[in-house]
Amino acid sequence: MKLILTNEVSGLGTPGDVVEVKDGYGRNYLIPRGYAMRWTRGAEKQIEAIRKARDAREIRDLGTAKEVAGQLGALRVRLATRAGESGRLFGSVTSGDIVEAVKAAGGPELDRRRIEIPNPIKSVGSHRVTVKLHPEVSASVDVEVVAG
Repeated sequence: MKLILTNEVSGLGTPGDVVEVKDGYGRNYLIPRGYAMRWTRGAEKQIEAIRKARDAREIRDLGTAKEVAGQLGALRVRLATRAGESGRLFGSVTSGDIVEAVKAAGGPELDRRRIEIPNPIKSVGSHRVTVKLHPEVSASVDVEVVAG
């Protein structure tokens, strides 16, 4: 099955890429979740619009990505959230919460889809998350979650 990716799918490609996948993977996972759309001649014309939107969001070049990674490495990010007596959070910390906390700490504007949280953050304390700034550059950010 030939598909056009509309979102980044790790291990498969970036928005605007035309990929060949197994029928079940495309029909049952990628298309219903909005990660891809079927490839047709008409949809082929939409690829250019998808790529332009991606380029606007993406950090322009490797040098800029390394500069942003340096900024993130030097940043102390504190995130105040509701927690119970034992330090367990009500819910969990999302990538959107982390983007807001980075911006509040004086850091650069990030795309929430670029943040990778290895395990759900459900307790107070210090947690490390990874930000994929560029295909070749990743930055680690220490997020301190406090009860607030």
